[in-house]
Amino acid sequence: MKVLIISLAYLPFVGGAELAVKEITDRIPGVEFDMVTTNLDGKQKEKEIIGKINVYRFGRGLLSKYLFPFQAYRKALELHQQKKYDLVWAMMANQSGLVAVKLKKKFPELKYLLTLQEGDSLLRIWSRTWFMRRAYKNIYWRADFIQPISNFLAQRAKKIGYTGKIEIIPNGVNLTNFAKEFDQKYIDDFRRELGLKEDEKVITTISRLVYKNGIDTLIKAIKDLPIKVLIIGTGRLETKLKALAQELGVKHKVLFIGYVNQLDLPRYLKVSDIFVRTSRSEGLGSAFLESMASGVPIIGTRVGGIPDFLKEGETGLAVDVGNPRDLALKIKEYLDDKVLYEKIKNNGRALVLKNYDWQPITEKMERIIKSL
Repeated sequence: MKVLIISLAYLPFVGGAELAVKEITDRIPGVEFDMVTTNLDGKQKEKEIIGKINVYRFGRGLLSKYLFPFQAYRKALELHQQKKYDLVWAMMANQSGLVAVKLKKKFPELKYLLTLQEGDSLLRIWSRTWFMRRAYKNIYWRADFIQPISNFLAQRAKKIGYTGKIEIIPNGVNLTNFAKEFDQKYIDDFRRELGLKEDEKVITTISRLVYKNGIDTLIKAIKDLPIKVLIIGTGRLETKLKALAQELGVKHKVLFIGYVNQLDLPRYLKVSDIFVRTSRSEGLGSAFLESMASGVPIIGTRVGGIPDFLKEGETGLAVDVGNPRDLALKIKEYLDDKVLYEKIKNNGRALVLKNYDWQPITEKMERIIKSL
């Protein structure tokens, strides 16, 4: 079986969707995977093998994102004429979906699988696609199968009018990496390396530094709390967030760590007491699941796919969007109530170990791919 994956970005550019593709394709036998994607920084090879995927890149830099539907279709057409794919698999209902729909129209026998991963609100999507509304809806309507990663995204597909086959299959967690234990001396040494005091409580957030992830809410919440914050990630709001910390007088409480490789994230989580992401929108939120697997209790908002795994007082604590006072109270609740803290820590870890292991998730994806 031959599958062509259409993805706007791919490794080494890392997000939940990119990690999901790698984890799933690595585990599926008997399928030849090719991918067309952008050369986002202009420094990647035009063709390389990553895991089990033959990756074809084109373009150079950010401009390639805007030209993606045209360049990707041209490359996909060339590859399909050579290899005769059985399935085109679009990662997200964005430019990738537009390419898949165009291929499907030209080759009706080609099956089309759409994975929904996007965390943006439908309102924001409508504001960006008003000039191509029917083309955007066609990304959903023309799919032979839709695989959303959360109930939130499944409902979106139905609201847009999709009536075909659909199955919710979430992203998973690399349990070998995130559920592993560390020697206490290693943890103590790493705390000292980060400049953390022995008894200092630590909040960690892992995300792109963009508006939707609500990092400004976290910075505003910690003014009167005896806490240190590790902000892991990069993004266009980094300068503004640093300025906000300075303005609020909490600069000494906030460490901007920057980019951290996926394999190195567990050691940051192991020195953390609480994970926080006050998302304004969220497709699912893999960083929450990774933190839960590491034994770090979470605080999140009731948006997007987060309610799929965050049950108030059972597997996490929920806060209102954009409400620093509410967040400060929930952080204090964790710090003051050891029984609640341990309950949520243990429940959260057990939930991820049971429901978010990549192997059974991959088996479901394999069944879908090979049935189309």
